[in-house]
Amino acid sequence: MTQDSATPVPPVSGIDLSFRPRTYFGPLPLKTHLLARVTGHERRELLRRGLATGHGALPPELTFSTLDEDTRVAIGKIHPVLMGGEYLPPLHRNETEIARVSLASMTADQISLRAQLDRGCIHYRIVDEYENDYVQYECRPSETKLPLTLAELIGMIDTACEGGGAVMSHFIANIPLSGVSPRKLLGFVSVRSEFYPQLSTYYQRRMHAWFEANSPERPDQEG
Repeated sequence: MTQDSATPVPPVSGIDLSFRPRTYFGPLPLKTHLLARVTGHERRELLRRGLATGHGALPPELTFSTLDEDTRVAIGKIHPVLMGGEYLPPLHRNETEIARVSLASMTADQISLRAQLDRGCIHYRIVDEYENDYVQYECRPSETKLPLTLAELIGMIDTACEGGGAVMSHFIANIPLSGVSPRKLLGFVSVRSEFYPQLSTYYQRRMHAWFEANSPERPDQEG
């Protein structure tokens, strides 16, 4: 499939949907390279803060792409949320994560959208920590020659699975199941990318817009 198969996406004020990163694979700034390869959510955020402050040497375990099984079990015994992302599949050769969907579940479940360079083509896959047993994700397009524009990336995310895609489906599905005010679920799903600076803001505004259009409760009301 080619770049021409992009899916139209809802525009959001202030978001440049035409933005396209120069490359996913390098040379890259050290911060981008490291953060795009660490699978553990809490480790990644600790690394992000460490890189931002620049104070002293970073613990090497923060920069490991994946942890060994004994370490994963040990940190999971401290608190389940520390397991978030640690059970994502390892990255393939010449592969990097280009977007991350984070769920504020008990075990901080993570969904990773990845790009792999092979023979001049960029191949895409979406993986979760359950080996995609519960949700089957599909990338449209499955490969491109150039990095995706922000619009193409969002189109890929929005068509990745039934029920609204890899972001909105988790937000919408949990509203009737959670037993709490829908307003409180606005922070249940978050999206981040080391390559697309506006991706997080785009989906925050999309979720607020969905809430305002579909929920009788207003965001400024207490649940």
